[in-house]
Amino acid sequence: MDWNSLKVFLSIVRRGSLSGAAEDLGVNHTTIFRRLKAFEAEIGGQLFERISNRYELTALGHELLGLAQNIEDSFDSISRHLVGKDFQPKGTVKITAPNNIAYRYLPRYISEFNALYPEIHIELLVSNQEFNMSNRQADIAVRATPSPPEHLVGRQVSTLNWGVFGSKAYANKFGLPNDIGELVNHSLIGATGAMSNLPAFRWLDKHFADQVITRSDDLTAMSYFAESGQGLAVLPEDQLRPEITKLFGIPDSKPSNLWLLTHPDLRNVERIKLVMQHLTKAFSKEWPA
Repeated sequence: MDWNSLKVFLSIVRRGSLSGAAEDLGVNHTTIFRRLKAFEAEIGGQLFERISNRYELTALGHELLGLAQNIEDSFDSISRHLVGKDFQPKGTVKITAPNNIAYRYLPRYISEFNALYPEIHIELLVSNQEFNMSNRQADIAVRATPSPPEHLVGRQVSTLNWGVFGSKAYANKFGLPNDIGELVNHSLIGATGAMSNLPAFRWLDKHFADQVITRSDDLTAMSYFAESGQGLAVLPEDQLRPEITKLFGIPDSKPSNLWLLTHPDLRNVERIKLVMQHLTKAFSKEWPA
């Protein structure tokens, strides 16, 4: 049995479609379809049924899933073990980071790093979603979290305080508040979706829900609403830029802790260690922990 066939199978399970699996594996839709049919012919049974435009596992597929995941875990462990023996400052390092950090800060940090280590190549994966670092979808994760996953190692590199932000465009129309109490007289940008569960937005909805006129599930989008003069926004300090100004902090708000994380098996890989060290210095200088 070819391991590549199991990779196709697992990718279809996770994405629920051939096109999603093709995207993950870097091939076209036809290739995934052909490999799936060849694999089903090899094992003598159907692995998926197409229900409501999703590929759902058959009974045989469910039986294979646990076995395939065990094999995947073994391959991932072997890969991390071998990579962990690599002491050369060259190769590829995959970093995942949320939108604003990826757009505004990492390009500068990575450019500085590549001037020092031109043989280490960076792949930047822009996402707020958690990547599977056990199978090396990413080597380093930049995450703002109060408690990083226990299966990863790393360090807190910065503390990002939250505040109320406004812009010149808004000030020209409505003026700016001097303190929290005056927010009742202003238009606000709020959160929706999972973002609304963050402490700062729970506070906003508790005290000023009636003033919220626009909502978003993305902090960078909120910052641009604020810049346009749509309203005042509650944001962490990494969103600060010349076009928007922090007016004041939020009472009893919890800061966002910025972490650099990697898998324990990879922490001594020279290229990953060098990137971690460089980013730690850069972030710590930007916002002290």
